[in-house]
Amino acid sequence: MLSNIGIALLILTLVCSASIINFALTDLKIKNNLVDVKLYYLSLFQSTFSILSFFTLVTGFVISDFSLINVFQNSHTTKPIFYKIAGTWGNHEGSLLLWINILVIFSYLFLIYNKQRNKVFRVYTLIAQNCLILGFLIFLLINSNPFSPLLPIPAQGLGLNPILQDPALAIHPPLLYIGFVGSSIYFSAAIASLLSEEKDKNFAKSIKAWVLLSWSFQTLGILVGSVWAYYELGWGGFWFWDPVENASLMPWFVMTALMHTLLVLEKRNTLYSWTIILCLLTFTLSVTGTFLVRSGILNSVHTFANDPSRGLYILSFLTIMILCSLIIFFKKNKKEILNFNLGSKETFILTNNWFMAFYLATVLIGTTYPIFLEVLTEAKISVGPPYYNIVIIPFLIPFLFLMATGPNTNWIKNKKKYFSFSFWILLLAISLNFIIFYVLKSHNILTNLIFISSIYLIIYSLFDFSNNLKKNSSLDLPRTISHLGFGLLVFFIGINHSFSVEEDFNLKIGEKKKIENYQIFFKDVKLENDINFKSIAGEFIVLDLKNNTQEILLPEIRIYNKPETLTYEAAIKTKLTADTYLTMSNISRSEYYNIKFQRKSFMIWIWISVLLISLGGFLRLFKKK
Repeated sequence: MLSNIGIALLILTLVCSASIINFALTDLKIKNNLVDVKLYYLSLFQSTFSILSFFTLVTGFVISDFSLINVFQNSHTTKPIFYKIAGTWGNHEGSLLLWINILVIFSYLFLIYNKQRNKVFRVYTLIAQNCLILGFLIFLLINSNPFSPLLPIPAQGLGLNPILQDPALAIHPPLLYIGFVGSSIYFSAAIASLLSEEKDKNFAKSIKAWVLLSWSFQTLGILVGSVWAYYELGWGGFWFWDPVENASLMPWFVMTALMHTLLVLEKRNTLYSWTIILCLLTFTLSVTGTFLVRSGILNSVHTFANDPSRGLYILSFLTIMILCSLIIFFKKNKKEILNFNLGSKETFILTNNWFMAFYLATVLIGTTYPIFLEVLTEAKISVGPPYYNIVIIPFLIPFLFLMATGPNTNWIKNKKKYFSFSFWILLLAISLNFIIFYVLKSHNILTNLIFISSIYLIIYSLFDFSNNLKKNSSLDLPRTISHLGFGLLVFFIGINHSFSVEEDFNLKIGEKKKIENYQIFFKDVKLENDINFKSIAGEFIVLDLKNNTQEILLPEIRIYNKPETLTYEAAIKTKLTADTYLTMSNISRSEYYNIKFQRKSFMIWIWISVLLISLGGFLRLFKKK
C-alpha cells in the first residue's frame, strides 16, 4: 500500500518537474515581467507531492511496514520511535529522498520570495533548478527507490546500524543537507544570471540570503557531526580529516569565500565573474562529495554501501552539470578589469578568497590523492592529520591577522591611522601569549604564533563588539560574532592539541594505573539490559592527584541484536576547563580490558566557538536593514 502511494507521489513530482521546465521555456517567449501563474501552481504541487512522499516513507518506518525493502533493511519493531524516524534518512535511499525534497522546497521558496526580480532571471533559475531535480528524481526511481516492495513480507526487520542510533546523528543529515543542497539554488541562479540581465549588485542581493542560510546550516551540520564522532566513535577528538568529513568541509570553504565576495559585488559592483564561479563551484563540490560517499570508493565510517552503479550515475550527472555550466559561463560571461587599492577592503576580501581557495585545494588533494594513487599503482595509503597540520597551520597565522584587520578597512582607500591601532593590539596579544607560555610551558614556536594570531583576532573582535554596543548599531555585529567564534575556535584547538593527556593501556578489575597527575582505578563491571541492546558497563574512578578530586566514569561495551553489532560507548565527564574521556574494549580470551584514557583541555569551548560562528550567520540573515 505505502509502496504504491510513495511511487505514485514520486512520479507526480517528476511530472511536475518536467511540466515546469516545459511551461517555463514557453513563458520565456512572452515579453512581459509577469511569471505565468501555472508555474506557481506547478511548483506548489511539486513541493506538496515531494513532501508527502517523504512523510509516506517516515510513516513506513514509524509503523514498521516491512513490505518496503528500505524499512526492512534499516528498522526493527523494538527500535525507539525517535530512531525509527531517524532511520528514514539514515540510509542511501531515504537520504536521497531528503536531498530531493530540499531541492524542491528551495526551488519553490526562491520563486515566491524573489517577485521583485525580473521575470527572465526567475524563470531561468526555475528551469536550472528543475533540471537538477529531474536528474536526481530519475536516479531515485531507477536505482535507489525507497519505496521498492518486498514479498513475502517479513515479520521483522534487520535494524538500524547502532552507530546511527544517536540523537546528534539524527539531526546531522538534515542540517548538513540544507547547507549542501541549499547551495543548488544559487548554482541555478548563477546560470540564470548569465542567461538573463539580472547581474552585478542585483544578482548579489537575490542570492545573499540563500548563501547565508546554507552556510549557517552547513556550519551547524559539521558541528553536530563532529560532536557525534567525538562521543560515539570512541576516537576522542573533534576532527580526524576523514575523507567524508572533508567532503562536507570543502563546500564550506567556497561558501565562506562566496559570502565575502557578495559584499564586494553588492557594494562596488565588481567581482561578478568570480562570484558566478564560486556559486557554480559550491554545488559542484556538494555533488562531488555525494559521489565520493555513495560510490563506495572511499573507506570511511560515514560512507554508504558500495554500489558502482550509483557512483557511475552520479559521476555522469556531475560531468554533464559541470560541462553545461562551463559552456554557459564561457559563452555568456564578459571579462572584468579589476583595479583595487592595496589597503582597501576589496583587496582584503579578495585575499580572504585566495586563502579559502588554498585551504580547499589542500583538502581536495589530501582527499583524492589516495584514490588516484590506488587506481594508478594499486597502492593504498591514507592522508591524515600530519599532512594537513604541516600545510594548513603556517597559512592560518596570516589568515587570522587578516580576519581581524580586514573588516575595519575602508572601501576604495584606507586610512593610515588604522594600522597604529593594529600594532597596539598585536603587542597586547604577544604579552598575553607570554603568560600562556609561562603558565602552560608551551615551547613550540608555531604553536605560540597560532596563539598570538588567534588572541589578536579575539581582542580585535571584542573591541569591535564593544564599539557596536556603544554606537547602538547591529550592522557589523553578526560579522564580529562569527570572527570572534573563529578566533576562539583556533585558540582552544591550540590549547586542546598542546595540553591534552592521552594514553592506552590494559587493566583488569581491581587494578590501578597512574598517568601524570591522574590515577585510574578499575572498580567493577556490570551486565545491563536495554530495550535495544545488552551492555557490559565498566566502573572507573579517576583521581586528580593534583587537585585532590575524583570522577566516576561508566564506559560501555554494547551488544546490539538487530543487527548483531558490537559498539564501544565512551564515558565523558565535561567541565568548563576539560573533558575526562574514557573507553574500554574487551581483549579476547583474557580478563584484561583495553582502556583509552584522555583528558581533553577546553573541549566544550571548541563546540561553543563553532556555535558562535554559525550564530553570526543567522544574525546576518535575520537582522533588520
